[in-house]
Amino acid sequence: MASISTDPTTSSLQQILSSTSSPGAKSTTTDFNMFLKLLTTQMQNQDPLSPMDSTQYTQQLVQYSQVEQSVQQNSTLKDILANLSNQTIGQAAQFIGRDAVFDSAVSGLGAKPASWQYAADRTMASGTVTIRDVGGKTVFTAPLDVSKTSGAYAWDGTLANGGKAAAGAYTLALSAVDASGASVATTITSTGVVDAVNASGGVVSLGVNGVPMPMTALVRLAATGA
Repeated sequence: MASISTDPTTSSLQQILSSTSSPGAKSTTTDFNMFLKLLTTQMQNQDPLSPMDSTQYTQQLVQYSQVEQSVQQNSTLKDILANLSNQTIGQAAQFIGRDAVFDSAVSGLGAKPASWQYAADRTMASGTVTIRDVGGKTVFTAPLDVSKTSGAYAWDGTLANGGKAAAGAYTLALSAVDASGASVATTITSTGVVDAVNASGGVVSLGVNGVPMPMTALVRLAATGA
């Protein structure tokens, strides 16, 4: 009677064990079922005159247990992540309609102007506002009001040629110098009213003027108009 080598089973098992930690691996459950079939067939067709070594059998059972635990842990982890995501979405839904401030230079241009807040670390003598699109292309420049060291900046999408920029995400950059010509450091935050809650790939973000903003960048919430 022909016997089946233990190598295919062991090799298949190793692939399954590695697949449980591989983000792009195919369905672990399918591989797990294949492993069980290989192990069962191996036991049924082993040579009676040269049966499977008990040590090998024990090792494979231990590995089988590891695979089973990995599959169960993966399934449990997915359930936990799904529940956490649902809970986060439910909590984030309470932010809709409120003014939000994000630690980001990116703001959304849509039904409302893109808006930011800025602060300089000292008095500025001159400065320039630069707005870029998602591709990094400069779409607007203007002088910065240096009469104060902090303030708000809003852009309605009007371009230098009189046209209108398309809705989407835009990044604000400021360059400023003091009276001696030395660069002045500035910080920028984006602002807007939360109008949606989005979830993609287990990550929850807040929609502001049609642009998703990561919740991790949220630094302040206030009642609209506060």
